[in-house]
Amino acid sequence: MAHRILLVEDEENLRSAIRLNLEMEGYEVTEARDGKIAFDQFRSAHFDLIILDVMLPEMDGYTLCRKIRLENTKVPVIFLTAKGASDERVQGLKLGADDYLAKPFNLEELLLRVGSLLRRGITSQEGKSEMNTYRFGKCEINFLTFDVFGRDEKKRSLPKREIQLLKLLIERKNEVVSREDILRTVWEYDVYPSTRTIDNYIVNFRKYFEKNPREPKHFFSVRGVGYKFND
Repeated sequence: MAHRILLVEDEENLRSAIRLNLEMEGYEVTEARDGKIAFDQFRSAHFDLIILDVMLPEMDGYTLCRKIRLENTKVPVIFLTAKGASDERVQGLKLGADDYLAKPFNLEELLLRVGSLLRRGITSQEGKSEMNTYRFGKCEINFLTFDVFGRDEKKRSLPKREIQLLKLLIERKNEVVSREDILRTVWEYDVYPSTRTIDNYIVNFRKYFEKNPREPKHFFSVRGVGYKFND
């Protein structure tokens, strides 16, 4: 069975050229011209690899990669971008990308990198540790079942978005995550709740996990910026 690749690129000519070359190699290719369409396609089908431009309409590639990684940490991702600076490459890799190719690039090189990642897919990618559970102190979070055990050791089942927000904060432990980043990553891009919604979720987390919710040790608000998790 042919490997399935999701190609996310807004430049039509480049997208067509990449698709043609991938199909000549025997891959099955699904195209997306913007980030929002790409995320819908990602959620509706299985892909063995994602080729992802950074500068996209509707939802940029970095945001799209964050959203993908909240739901799937194993599918290989290659970033394509006109930005070749080292800090941009580092940012993409920190978000969970497996490779990074700066424009303009050689199509043969892209094909070689695609083939290499797909060959490593079964061994290397499955070898990565999927964060299915997380423990800190007496608390435990199960990201598969959406169940948590708080400081009172009682089992609670949380809504999907609460679990996704927990996972985002934990994956970026000790970093301040902005409200805008949270809204773009955890919520659907076209459903924008008020930041008060996030405030309420953080209040809930403190009730579940903090010894004293009024003096938090794990879930912090950074005024005017966002939130941070420390274990």
